[in-house]
Amino acid sequence: MPERLGAPREAPLFRRLAIVGMGLIGSSIARAARRQNLAGSVVAADRDEGVCARVRDLGIADAVTADAAEAAHGADCVILCVPVGACGAVAKAIAPALEPGAIVSDVGSVKGAVMAQVEPHLPKGVQFVPAHPVAGTEDSGPEAGFATLFAGRWAILTPAYGTDPQAVEAVRALWEGMGSAVEIMSAPHHDLVLAITSHVPHLIAYNIVGTAADLERVTRSEVIKFSAGGFRDFTRIAASDPTMWRDVFLNNKEAVLEMLQRFNEDLSALARAIRWDDGEALYELFTRTRAIRRGIVSEGQDAPAPDFGRPRE
Repeated sequence: MPERLGAPREAPLFRRLAIVGMGLIGSSIARAARRQNLAGSVVAADRDEGVCARVRDLGIADAVTADAAEAAHGADCVILCVPVGACGAVAKAIAPALEPGAIVSDVGSVKGAVMAQVEPHLPKGVQFVPAHPVAGTEDSGPEAGFATLFAGRWAILTPAYGTDPQAVEAVRALWEGMGSAVEIMSAPHHDLVLAITSHVPHLIAYNIVGTAADLERVTRSEVIKFSAGGFRDFTRIAASDPTMWRDVFLNNKEAVLEMLQRFNEDLSALARAIRWDDGEALYELFTRTRAIRRGIVSEGQDAPAPDFGRPRE
């Protein structure tokens, strides 16, 4: 998929787009929506007054407020860009301000729990189209966002049965306008897929970096000084926003625990192969995993350059 944005729309997709939560994802949506003419006006909301001040300084929204309901008033699309554990509370807060025909969406990497939190609060005539952009960096805050974050990446929609098809198509058009390729699937299937492709890898990264930091026979200065490529890449993942990932694991626990059980079984088999000098089993596994890496590169999901494209001194 190309990592460049196409031409801006001739006419806006939405009259007023409200974005609640101005971290990496929310601020990137604001930038992309304005650049691509996806909304007549972009209104940003964040409960942190300091974040609101930085958003005003950056000039990435037409209006900024600390009141989510104020932002949602008159909006034909509201996107919740808050940690998944906070989506229900935000939905409850904005519900009185939502007008019939409005669309509410989100960006959480867990879908089943978010749908259960949000849907009971939405008034009749308001459509909920959950979404998950499979994109991000380890950085956070409104300064970290950029308009091309979603270009060449996937956005997954998980609308419930009976959702207005026009609302689904409008959210699809929004993400396509920001450069994403869009896939539609059920919430349970999404949560299982993301448990193994994103959530468990993050959990492993947090764990191995924590283990290295706690290892009594290795000092923290040595861990930092002699970090080879593998550990260095784990630390990049483990630097992700702690609030967001805490909520991800607590709200997708069934799928995560299922994938962890499978991982533990495979890890035990790997340990046996090492213990019993089973080089053939190790070689077979490493060959299969190398093929997966090549498949990811061929699908355009990462750069083929050596060492992840890092410049060599």
